Amino acid sequence: MTAIDIRPLAGSAETIETLAEILVETVAAGGSVSFMHPLSLDAAKTFWTEAMAAALRGERAILGAFDNDALVGTVTLLLNLPPNQPHRAEIAKLMTRHSHRGRGIATRLMLAAEELAIRQQRTLLVLDTATDGGAGSLYKRLDFTLAGEIPDYALKPHGGLSGTLLFWKRIGSSDPSLAVATAMEA
Repeated sequence: MTAIDIRPLAGSAETIETLAEILVETVAAGGSVSFMHPLSLDAAKTFWTEAMAAALRGERAILGAFDNDALVGTVTLLLNLPPNQPHRAEIAKLMTRHSHRGRGIATRLMLAAEELAIRQQRTLLVLDTATDGGAGSLYKRLDFTLAGEIPDYALKPHGGLSGTLLFWKRIGSSDPSLAVATAMEA
């Protein structure tokens, strides 16, 4: 087994193409990542092109997992939150190619996103995942706390409603007010 390298992604055409393929694959397999099946490759490319533009503006960070030179997974850290929430970030779009599942890649992506959030002086991470087929057990293993479940939250990619599980985790400074004060000074 080769080592997996986690690093920030740039918006090259090749990267956007691969991210689009991963997104289409995830949705086709029933992954609840805000899109419906069938998802066209063009629609997925448009999403990632806009996401990369937001990353260039500092509104989010997009990390990739590489097996040698092949991009096999991704996670997004949303940073552009309302002014009264400078201390938190949100995890989104955690996806791993089906061919690479079961190798700890999602865990590595999540740990890298958490480290990045701490470097961004964030003290709280939040996320949601589908109750049907979501990654709730992964987040529990990573010490996220389940805040609750919302029934009938979103449509599943192939139709029908699914609930969502809301999770949170304190990170970095043990005193969130320090991060808030620092963010307000910036």
